[in-house]
Amino acid sequence: MAQMQVKPTRMELTNLKKKRKVAVRGHKLMKDKRDEMVRRFILYVRRNKELREQVEAKLGAAMQEFVLARAQMSTEAVEEALAYPARPANVTVDTQHVLSLKMPKIQLETTEGFDYPYGFMTTSSELDGAVQQFSEVLPMLIELAEVEKICNSLADEIEKTRRRVNALEYVMIPQFDEAIRMIKMKLDENDRGNTTRLMKTKEMLANRQ
Repeated sequence: MAQMQVKPTRMELTNLKKKRKVAVRGHKLMKDKRDEMVRRFILYVRRNKELREQVEAKLGAAMQEFVLARAQMSTEAVEEALAYPARPANVTVDTQHVLSLKMPKIQLETTEGFDYPYGFMTTSSELDGAVQQFSEVLPMLIELAEVEKICNSLADEIEKTRRRVNALEYVMIPQFDEAIRMIKMKLDENDRGNTTRLMKTKEMLANRQ
């Protein structure tokens, strides 16, 4: 570990003690922040897993219904039935703060209720089921995208904070401790030297008298 280049003076010793105190306080704050981010990260990961399982189940059921519908209907009939959306939807992206970190906030704006965008004379019940399933999975997909982005951002921030905590704990604070110890040793050595010279001076004066 590289040593700090410092002057062995009392003023330098006072400054180092102040810097060490700030470093220790910063280390504690960043460590607490890291621990809280890890706790939040675990919550978001659990929510991400829950949403992903729900989305995969919904999409699997919707695709199964859609395949059955395609088997019973012509391609033209399916395309005509799905030419218009079941309901208008608008996705807006904003920001939210999670532990003072800017995270995405994705919102789905849509109308209440659900209407099939086609008549029932030329369509199958399987297509109805597929459209219903896709409509229900859309809000889940939006939330899943938001949660996954937050998980990725938190993971990056946790890693950055971990590096800073380790740098303070294993590099900066030990360097301060070593520099303070060296200055104290040098000052004590100087004090002993001054005391010795003072005693010799007194002894010489006493001998002259």
